[in-house]
Amino acid sequence: MFHLIFGLPWLVVVLRFIQPLPWLLSVKLVVAAVLLVASQYHFISRLSSGSVFSPEFPRPLIIAFNIIFGALVLLAVFQLALDAISLVLLALKGHFPAVPPVARYVMGLAALALSAFGVSQAVRVPPVKTIDIAIAGLPSEFDGYRLLQLTDLHISRLFPERWARDVVARSNALGADLIVVTGDFIDGSVESRRQDVAPLAGLAARDGVYAIPGNHEYFFEYERWMQHLTGLGLSMLSNNHTVIRRGEAALTLAGVTDLSAARSAAPPHDLAAALRGAPPQAPVVLLDHQPMLAATAAKAGVALQLSGHTHGGMMIGLDRVVARANNGFVSGLYEVDGMQLYVNNGTALWPGFALRLGIPSELTVITLRRKN
Repeated sequence: MFHLIFGLPWLVVVLRFIQPLPWLLSVKLVVAAVLLVASQYHFISRLSSGSVFSPEFPRPLIIAFNIIFGALVLLAVFQLALDAISLVLLALKGHFPAVPPVARYVMGLAALALSAFGVSQAVRVPPVKTIDIAIAGLPSEFDGYRLLQLTDLHISRLFPERWARDVVARSNALGADLIVVTGDFIDGSVESRRQDVAPLAGLAARDGVYAIPGNHEYFFEYERWMQHLTGLGLSMLSNNHTVIRRGEAALTLAGVTDLSAARSAAPPHDLAAALRGAPPQAPVVLLDHQPMLAATAAKAGVALQLSGHTHGGMMIGLDRVVARANNGFVSGLYEVDGMQLYVNNGTALWPGFALRLGIPSELTVITLRRKN
C-alpha cells in the first residue's frame, strides 16, 4: 500500500512540476526516474528486509533516500499550493497565470534544502530538554526527583551502534535519578540489531533503568526482543509496577504493554494489572507508549503519564494531523482530568520518514515538583 500512496506525490511532481519545465525530454525522464525510485523507498525497504520498517541499506544510502523522498513530498505540497493560488487567480483574472521556470527552480531548491536540513535534524544525537512537572501529593522526599525519558529510539541502520553509544554517554552524563524508555527501541530483528542495541546495556541511574515496549517491538519477534532487552539490564514493566522509596516515602512507577498487542498473541495493554497492589498513597508515574488513552489513566488515579509514539508530529503542520490520530495529544505537556501527560518528541524516529522541521528530538530530563 505504501508504494501506491507515495506514488501520488511523484505523479503530482512529474505532471505539474517537471513536465512544464523547458528541459530536454531525456533530462525530464532521468529526473522522473530518480524521483520514482525515491518514491518507492518503502517498497524497496520491504524487498531488502521483508519489512517497510527496517531498511537494511548502508546508512548513507538511507539518508540519501530520506532526503530525496522528503524533497519529493515537500515539492508536491509546494506545487499543489501553487496550483491552488493559480486557480484563485484564474477566477479573478479570467486566465491561468504563466509560471516562469525560475519560480519552479526556487521551489525545487527550497524543497531539497528543507529536506536535507530536516534529515540532519532527525539523525543527530538529540539536545537535552529540561522541564519541571508539578505532581499533586508528591512526598517532599521526591521534590526535585529527576527522571530522564528516552523514547522512540528506533535503533536501525539509520540509528546504529555509534549513535546509540553517543546517546547512552550523553544520558548517563546527566546524572538522573531514574531512566525510563517508553518504547519503540528498534526497527529490525534481534539478529540484525544485536550489535546496534548493545550500548543500551551501559545506561545507568541510581534507581535503575525501566522500560516498556512500543508498537514497533511487535513487528519484530516481540518475545525475543523482550528477553534480549531484559538481558541488557533494562527492567521491562509489561503491565507491572515497581515502587521507588526514599525512607518512608514511596513513588510508584508503572508500565503497560502497547495497544498493538491486541493484534498479536502478546499480553494485551492492561492498566489495571499494572496498578494492582501498588501502595495506595504513592503517586503513580505511568509509562504508556501511546498517549491516546490518557483520560483512562487519569480516571485510574495516575498522577503523571509519560508517552512517545507521535515523534511530536515531526514537522509543523503535519503535527496537527498526527494529533488527530492520537486524541489530540502530539507534543509536550498536557493536563488531562487532573493528571499530567507528557508526550515526548522522541529520541529518534522511524527511518522510513526521517525529517524534523520545527519539532526537535529530545533527551528529556523531567524534574518532579510538589504541587501546592
